[in-house]
Amino acid sequence: MSAQIKGRERRKLRIRNKVSGTASRPRLTVFRSLTHIYAQVIDDVGGITVAHTSTLAKDIKGLVAEANKTDAAKKVGNAIAQLLKAKGVTKVVFDRNGYMYHGRIKALADGAREGGLEF
Repeated sequence: MSAQIKGRERRKLRIRNKVSGTASRPRLTVFRSLTHIYAQVIDDVGGITVAHTSTLAKDIKGLVAEANKTDAAKKVGNAIAQLLKAKGVTKVVFDRNGYMYHGRIKALADGAREGGLEF
């Protein structure tokens, strides 16, 4: 393995230098694998995870069983928005984690916006 940081990891570090979450405006970060998508909301100052969900969560897994990956990402975004609204959080900072803002990442962000989050 080379010592150089390449590709998505380089973009991820560049984004993380600019984006940070606070208690009043935590950071919504996403990770996508080949088949699943994960979302978590982090308070970087306090070092805690406020909420998390994915396509593997029990309450979402049944909803996305027949859906394509983009629709599943939108449902995950809506679910994370509902979890945050229950905790009283309405504003977040979006961290795309080095991925292009396109496809499943955009669908998750749109689902979170439809759920009531501002970013």
